[in-house]
Amino acid sequence: MKGRVIKSTGSWYTVLSEGRYIQTRLKGKFKQGNLKLTNPIAVGDWVEIEMEPGQETAIIRSILPRENYVIRKSTRKQHFSHIIASNLDQAILVVTMKNPRTSLGFIDRFLVSTESFRLPAILIVNKVDLLAGEDAAEWLQDLHEIYEPLGYPVLEVSALNDSDLSDKMSALLQGKSSLISGHSGVGKSTLLNRLVPDARQDTQEISGYSSKGVHTTTFAEMFFLNEGGDLIDTPGIKEFGILEVEETELSHYFPEMRAYLGECKYNNCKHTHEPGCVIVQKVEEGYIHPYRYQSYLNILNEEDSHR
Repeated sequence: MKGRVIKSTGSWYTVLSEGRYIQTRLKGKFKQGNLKLTNPIAVGDWVEIEMEPGQETAIIRSILPRENYVIRKSTRKQHFSHIIASNLDQAILVVTMKNPRTSLGFIDRFLVSTESFRLPAILIVNKVDLLAGEDAAEWLQDLHEIYEPLGYPVLEVSALNDSDLSDKMSALLQGKSSLISGHSGVGKSTLLNRLVPDARQDTQEISGYSSKGVHTTTFAEMFFLNEGGDLIDTPGIKEFGILEVEETELSHYFPEMRAYLGECKYNNCKHTHEPGCVIVQKVEEGYIHPYRYQSYLNILNEEDSHR
């Protein structure tokens, strides 16, 4: 029997197969190529299952090849990775300016991961009703000016107060399998409850002591939209460590750099200080945003320190 994993609690997986929700588990270890994973099965995976004799449960026999996935470094096990979700049409990153603040560096690391699988990404700016003052206006303007020219839509919402939230987002979500990710406390669960009322995800106030989000989602789960498509909700992410990439490959995951690749004087140019570097030239000329270039350097230096 074939089915899709719609919920993962670590040891048991809920699989939707032939219209039935079946509790399944792994028997033995699965090889994942060269990947060392903390989670061998991810929400969104298509799997082959076999019912256990005389039971309502099943065993996962194999994972079908993944079309794509979003992956990050494990925060608990060194040299291991964690697949956030798989077989996606797009990824949505929910960001906020404060309580908690989403840094541009975090956004760029997330986008590097989605770009590595050519997975379209959307930025949802939540809690815009709480923004006021010049700093907020400049922050919003930066998001629109930096990311929209690169092909990343930036949508401003208030998950709590927008009466037309579903209308705002339906065109983006309809008929697609979408990952929703972001820091704890950015309002993912509130957003999901508005879009899928049956989800009934727990929500919680921001920690007054730390001004950081409190985890309310403890495991990944897929929810189905009435108009077609699904949303995969995941636990909040404090930091997004991307997997090791080759020095010469990282620039491929920055769309604004891809347009100029191959024009540098040296084929193995790292776009840092080399003579005849077209990327550095385009930064100086204003064609590549300095924030994005700094993110590129930060990621490059981070990867160098792990080599």
